[in-house]
Amino acid sequence: MMSMEFLVATGIGWVTACGIYLLLRGRTFPVVLGLTLLGYAVNVFIFAMGRLWSAAPPILTEGTNVADPLPQALVLTAIVIGFATTGFVIELALRSRHESGSDHVDGRPDDPLPEPVDAKDRV
Repeated sequence: MMSMEFLVATGIGWVTACGIYLLLRGRTFPVVLGLTLLGYAVNVFIFAMGRLWSAAPPILTEGTNVADPLPQALVLTAIVIGFATTGFVIELALRSRHESGSDHVDGRPDDPLPEPVDAKDRV
């Protein structure tokens, strides 16, 4: 029978592996998705390291297990910072596409994007 620790570790490992795979792609959108997945994996890892206690009070009392608020505060802060960073990276990717004419992460001009088709030119 599998334990909960094994399932959480496996889930974090899969999300990390998918994030790294997407980071190694050549286009900007998969790279942004990979960064986002890695951020999720790190957040779940930090949250899992805080040990979840069932029905534990958040304030220290005598002789009881208490919930540690530090990992929860770190993850909440990381979510906000990750959202802002993702928005900034998307803006950089859009600017790079505009400047180079390609959505490759290295900006290769030999692989341009197809030109947009106007609605009047469609059949």
